[in-house]
Amino acid sequence: MPRRNPGVMAMLLMSPGEPTSNRKLAWLGIALAVYVAVLMLPTPAGLTASGQVALGLLALVIILWISECVSPAASAIILTGMAVLGLMGKPLTEGARPMSSADALQVMLGGYSSSAVLLVAGALFLAVALKLTGLDRRVALLVMSKVGISPARLTVGAMIVGFVLALFIPSATARVGAVIPIMVGVVTALGLPVTSSLGATLMIVTAQACSIFNMAVKTGAAQNLISLNFMQGAFERTVTWGEWFITALPFTLSMTVVLFFVSLMVLRPHVPPAEEAKRRLAEEVATLGPVTLPEKRLMLVALLLLVLWSTEGWLHPLDTTTTTQLGIALLLMPRIGVMTWAQAEKQVPWGTIVLFAAGIALGILLSRTGAASWLAGVTLGQLGLEGLSVVAVVGALSLFSIVLHLGFASATGLASTLIPIMIAFSQTLPFGAETAFGIVMIQSFVVSFGFILPTNAPQNMLCYGTGAFSTLQFAKVGILMTVAGLLLLLLFSATVWPMMGVL
Repeated sequence: MPRRNPGVMAMLLMSPGEPTSNRKLAWLGIALAVYVAVLMLPTPAGLTASGQVALGLLALVIILWISECVSPAASAIILTGMAVLGLMGKPLTEGARPMSSADALQVMLGGYSSSAVLLVAGALFLAVALKLTGLDRRVALLVMSKVGISPARLTVGAMIVGFVLALFIPSATARVGAVIPIMVGVVTALGLPVTSSLGATLMIVTAQACSIFNMAVKTGAAQNLISLNFMQGAFERTVTWGEWFITALPFTLSMTVVLFFVSLMVLRPHVPPAEEAKRRLAEEVATLGPVTLPEKRLMLVALLLLVLWSTEGWLHPLDTTTTTQLGIALLLMPRIGVMTWAQAEKQVPWGTIVLFAAGIALGILLSRTGAASWLAGVTLGQLGLEGLSVVAVVGALSLFSIVLHLGFASATGLASTLIPIMIAFSQTLPFGAETAFGIVMIQSFVVSFGFILPTNAPQNMLCYGTGAFSTLQFAKVGILMTVAGLLLLLLFSATVWPMMGVL
């Protein structure tokens, strides 16, 4: 037999990945070139030199996040390094002394000291505990086995599972990753392919409901916490877990109803005789066995956390971050807890925490240097919104956010980019501080509007990866959800939220 040339074979094996690598390298080069170009431009009137650096950094990370040429964690490291190089030798604010590299690094590390970062880390540990004990799978299977086998009942079951997990898991990716195998199992148990109308419905509903419940629960998504961190710094006001939930409740309940009817009408799922599916689901539940002691301990801690979160500022003075840390401490204790540090640290997505902290640091930099105010003036300020009513302002800003979201795959990245600008702009409007706070809070809901494209949210891509639905099917449901969401925002901004004191 002739000997193969290993060099040629290696080239053949590597060739499929080369275009992707070249594309990523090209986008990284473009991002860095844009950053340098922004810094070399003449400083516009009303903007400081440090503010110009902040805008360059904003352009840099937007390209990194949209192109996905590097991982989210890597983008955070690149952001920090470029910030130090750009800020060195410039005063942070007008009249301050020029910063050294250590000063600039200290500014960018400020995001890591935020209590919001600690809350995200604690909530991710809670998600790991659910996975290690198998409690997330037990909840999903029990719900799906109890709701019944029909298109409407299965759709409701998928929503219930999503809501329950949203109460305890702050990662949309983790929640949907736990639910997808259950949904696939339900579809195949009915003798249907994953690509059937039922498979498409359950997968699309799983992704879309995740976006809805991201808005419903303060600890349900990292973008909520990053938005609140900026809002608390600007308005010196906090929002408790219960206040957030009650404020979002009418909107998210309405969106859930819309999703139910839209998915059934657009996708028209079909279910064959369901006896076999019931039997297989019962078998799956039986394989779970009795509830284990770690699961019972985790349920007690989770219930305790839910009570403490929902009664914050009412029955006790502890904030959400503190109570979450106490809960994680219990879960890590020997004999009392359900996991060790060695088990947990291997499964916590540390890159998410790094990205979260860097996003906060960028938002703080945009605010402190005045770049956010300047950018709000030259963009949103040109729309002539100052003379409009609160409802019209909410509608215009929401539409602006929805369009911008089409280019983002990370809601955390979008929140880091958008919320500081929204805060700066809201403070220029002829409304009181309470109304401005409410306008920004509503925009923090809109950050989670990843309904239209599979690429608009990680949970969408996870479901899309199953091959259950096409981009067109997802977009048909998503466009209707987005339009309904925008109309509901206007409705509640004119009625319910003013009565609740939000606007």
